[in-house]
Amino acid sequence: MLRFRLKELIAEKEFRENRVVTLVEIGEATGIHRMTLSKLANHRGYNPSADVLDRLCNYFRCRIEQLVEHIPEDNTLTPLDGTK
Repeated sequence: MLRFRLKELIAEKEFRENRVVTLVEIGEATGIHRMTLSKLANHRGYNPSADVLDRLCNYFRCRIEQLVEHIPEDNTLTPLDGTK
């Protein structure tokens, strides 16, 4: 499962800039609809486009790894090369 760290990035930006950062503000700055941002922040399993992720990385000036985290659903998964 992919976990999006949008809320954490917003909190970090708020702390750094000592102000409130809203989804409306992010939407206006990135061109991403507020509802899309809300789904990304609050709904498990939401599947945003690569363009949305790219715009958010640009806005927060972060790498994709700082925005998206992979959470394994099953610890018995094997590597792609078939080794254990």
